[in-house]
Amino acid sequence: MSKVKAVRTRVWNWTGPTVPPQANFCTNASDALFERGDAMTSFRFHQWLTCEVEADSGEIGIGNAALAPTLVKHAIDEHYSPLVIDEDPFDYAYLWEKMYRRTLAWGRKGIGMIAISAVDIALWDLMGKLVGKPVFKLLGGRTKEKIPVYYSKLYADSVDAMQAEAQAAVDAGYQAMKSRFGFGPKDGMAGMRENLKRVAAVREVIGWDRDLMLEAYMGWNLDYTRRMLPKLEPYEPRWLEEPVIADDIHGYAELNRGPIPISGGEHEFSLFGFRQLLDLRAVGVIQYDTNRVGGITAAQKINALAEAYQVPVIPHAGQAHNYHLTMANANCPMSEYFPVHDVEIGNELFYYIFSGDPAAEIGFLDLDEHKPGLGIDISDQHLAHFEVLE
Repeated sequence: MSKVKAVRTRVWNWTGPTVPPQANFCTNASDALFERGDAMTSFRFHQWLTCEVEADSGEIGIGNAALAPTLVKHAIDEHYSPLVIDEDPFDYAYLWEKMYRRTLAWGRKGIGMIAISAVDIALWDLMGKLVGKPVFKLLGGRTKEKIPVYYSKLYADSVDAMQAEAQAAVDAGYQAMKSRFGFGPKDGMAGMRENLKRVAAVREVIGWDRDLMLEAYMGWNLDYTRRMLPKLEPYEPRWLEEPVIADDIHGYAELNRGPIPISGGEHEFSLFGFRQLLDLRAVGVIQYDTNRVGGITAAQKINALAEAYQVPVIPHAGQAHNYHLTMANANCPMSEYFPVHDVEIGNELFYYIFSGDPAAEIGFLDLDEHKPGLGIDISDQHLAHFEVLE
């Protein structure tokens, strides 16, 4: 029987070049405030956490977290590591409940759940390595030949720039792509017209046989979204993502009654939170992030719950842990995919820290059945551009 010998966390601080922020790049929750400077500051993550769980046999499983890495590191080092050391990693359900219930007073959501996620992902990677199987095989196996992916960048820019980027995505074979809005309530009717101008411009390039998703990233409010939805309807978006702040569940429920599906869940942290979203019919698409929602163990429970409601699950942010869940679940029709790019918002850091993440080809990606675990390793290729906190 294998046992967990050690848990090691590191925070990776990116010190390399970044794409400078630009005005009206993407709406966000801070838009409601009087701001000086870059309103996206708190939503850029140029740090990442890795969590390595080592078995007594020497095998190491790798987990990760992208939100508040220094706080998550402290939580794992001080509170969660002792709960899994000397335990059998294959007792993952017990270990998840142990981490959750021992810290219930303060760790139900946010930092605590992100910490649990990083440890749980590492445990699944470790289990795969110990038995020589990819994680998706442990979750039920292949439900699709390849995973369709949607191109997820197209941040708000000039019309010409967005059309050029959309055309490049079409030329690369993507059958779906997501665009961000750059204007919200503070910009008034003129901002609405700017938003619609860009949606029309992207639709013009990609045509009507490809899916177009739209995202407001919590930068709108209920009144503004009510007014925007009928204006967006002629462009046939597959969904409108996070139009209001994550806590306005009843606002989501009202908006999701219309013809455009409302998606969300990126900022939800628990199975019970998703039950509430589903009970209220508040989302037409669930978008949890595995390294926020409690890891692979919790994600599988949410997948089963969502399937019973016939609400599809399309995990947030791509990345290996999400791909394995998508491959193993018929109710996960596609994956989000961030192309390799200079560091901008921070999703790109995954490619600079890890090696082995699958690349999209002609709008699809596949998982290697011969790579055990999640199929990724911590890379040393870009170490010169990181300060690493042990």
